[in-house]
Amino acid sequence: MSQPTVLHRVYVWERPVRLYHWVNALSVAILCVTGYLIGRPIAIASGTEASFSYTFGWIRFVHFAAAFVFFFNFLGRIYWGFAGNRFARWDNFIPLGRNRFQQQWREAIDVFKVDIFQSKAKPMESIGHNALASWTYFLTFLAFLFQSITGFGLYAAMSKAWLPRLFRWIVPMMGGDFGVRQWHHMAMWFFIIFAMLHVYLVFYHDYVEGRGIISSMAGGWKFVERRNDQR
Repeated sequence: MSQPTVLHRVYVWERPVRLYHWVNALSVAILCVTGYLIGRPIAIASGTEASFSYTFGWIRFVHFAAAFVFFFNFLGRIYWGFAGNRFARWDNFIPLGRNRFQQQWREAIDVFKVDIFQSKAKPMESIGHNALASWTYFLTFLAFLFQSITGFGLYAAMSKAWLPRLFRWIVPMMGGDFGVRQWHHMAMWFFIIFAMLHVYLVFYHDYVEGRGIISSMAGGWKFVERRNDQR
């Protein structure tokens, strides 16, 4: 007869990680909407003179303001990758050592079987990020860095602030303003696709694992199964 199991709480996501997550989600949403409008402006009917309307000026301002929030929030997450607990640390995203890589590779295959092929229904054992999620988030960090560099590079031509002007070199290096804008715009779609997949998988894993994934990003706690004979 199988032993009954009980659930106990584990504090996984610290407050800085949760704050980063929600600030990042909001700023990315604002950046995508305003960035799309900047790239493909819509016609806005108005009875006033065009010079009296500042609609797209405000759209650009909101985009630039959200970009600064996004960038410094990202820097804060990098810092917390060294100062945070074991679930937030940078080595969860970059496997070092052969044994660690092999372990994460096997776990990533299991995640594929559950998420993609749905040929395995066994709940995952990871308390923090599973291996596939960790590698995916590492790619998003690279995308964050790319968007920050190209965005500030484009902004440097119209700004006297010291931060954007640090990235003036990116535009000539990538062949000019037009090319950088195209790459910056295409990378936006990476975030849109990632957000859709992320939301789906969070709800799916919350159902499959039953560990409180959704609520953990609000309160920080997850639930882990423990047999009664392990108390």
